[in-house]
Amino acid sequence: MRVLLFTGKGGVGKTTAAAATATLAANRGLKTLVLSTDSAHSLADAVGIPLGPEPTEIDTGLYGQQVDAQRRFEQTWREVQDYLITLLDRAGVDPMEAEELTVLPGAEEVLALLEVRRQIAEGPWDLLVVDCAPTAETLRLLALPEALGWYMDRVLPMERRVVRALRPVLGRLGGAPLPADSVFDAITRLHAELGEVHAVLTDPTVSSIRLVLTPETMVLAEARRTLTSLSLYGYRVDAVIANRVFPSGGEDVWRAGWVAAQRDVLAEVEESFAPLPIYRAAYRAGEPVGLSELAAFAADTYADADVFALPVGPEPISVERGDDGHFTLVLTLPLADKRDLDLVRRGDELVVTVGAHRRVLSLPSVLRRCVVEGAELVDATLRVEFCLDPDQWTGS
Repeated sequence: MRVLLFTGKGGVGKTTAAAATATLAANRGLKTLVLSTDSAHSLADAVGIPLGPEPTEIDTGLYGQQVDAQRRFEQTWREVQDYLITLLDRAGVDPMEAEELTVLPGAEEVLALLEVRRQIAEGPWDLLVVDCAPTAETLRLLALPEALGWYMDRVLPMERRVVRALRPVLGRLGGAPLPADSVFDAITRLHAELGEVHAVLTDPTVSSIRLVLTPETMVLAEARRTLTSLSLYGYRVDAVIANRVFPSGGEDVWRAGWVAAQRDVLAEVEESFAPLPIYRAAYRAGEPVGLSELAAFAADTYADADVFALPVGPEPISVERGDDGHFTLVLTLPLADKRDLDLVRRGDELVVTVGAHRRVLSLPSVLRRCVVEGAELVDATLRVEFCLDPDQWTGS
C-alpha cells in the first residue's frame, strides 16, 4: 500500500489537491481511498456526493470517507471516560459538565490517526490519500504518537504500580474509586495502535506528505516552517503543489500585477524546496468540483509525472560511526534556522527544539554511553557529535 498525506495552510486548496490526486490514481487503475481527517469535512463538497464515516464508493476504484470523531471516540475512549465521569460525580460535578470535561484533549487528531491505522491494516487499498487538517492541526496529529509514547514508557508504569498498591487500602476507606486495570489497558491499547500508525507514516517505503500552498508570501513562510517541523518529527515530504497560479498573457492590468507578484513568490518556492518536485496548478475559471473537474485539475497539475513514486533523499535521522570512538547523530532539518534551534541532553534522551516544535529523541544504546562534544547545523543537516564516555563504556 502507498499512503499520501496532503496538508497546507487553511484555504490553499489541499482538499481539492487530495481529491484530484485520488481521482487520478483511480483512473490509472489503483484502488484508492481518499479519507478526510479535517473536521471541516469539505471532501464531500469536492467530489460532489455525500460521504460518511465508512468508505463510500464514488466511482470505479475510487472511495471516499470522512472520519466521524464522535463515533470513534465512543469505540475507543468510553471506558476511560466513564471512570473519569464517576470521579467527577463523586465531587458533585453536574453530569453534563462532567461529560464535557472528560473529552480527550486532541481527541479529533487521535481518532483520525486510529481511523488511518484501521484503513491501512484492514482496507483493500492500493493507495490511501489522507486529506489532513490545516498545518497546525496536522503537526499536532503527527507528533502525537511519540508524545504519548514518552508518557507511556516513563509515567504510566509507575502510576499503575502505585494504583495497584493503594487499591486495597483506599477501597476499604470508601474513598474515590481507583481506576481498574481495564482503564489502563484501554490507554495501553491506544498507545499501541498509535505506535503502529506512526511506524507506517514514517516508513519511507510506504508514506510521504505533499505540501499544498498558494503563491503568497505568508503562505510560503508557513509552508517552509511546516517542512522543517515535519522533518523534525521524521516524516518525508515528497512534493509541493503551488495552487491557483495565474496564467500569464493578456493585457489586463489587474491580472498582470498578480502574475508579477506570484512570479517572485514562485521563484522563492523553487529555491526553498529544491530538489523536491514543484507542481503548479493554474487558477481555474470555476471551482474544481466533481470528478471530471478533479480529473482535469490533476491532469493539468501533474502532466505525465510519476506522482505516486516513493520519496527519495536522506534518512530523516541516522547515526554515523567515525574513528576513535566518535559517533555523529544526523538529523535532516531543511530550512531550519540555527537561531530557532535548541538542544538539551537529558539522560538517555536528546531534546531537539526548532521554533515552536520539540521532539524528544530516545538515544540508541551506543549513544547513551557517550557524551555530547558539540553540534552544528550545516546544509539543512543537524550534526550532533558524540564521543565515548570512559566512565560508562564497557563494550567494544
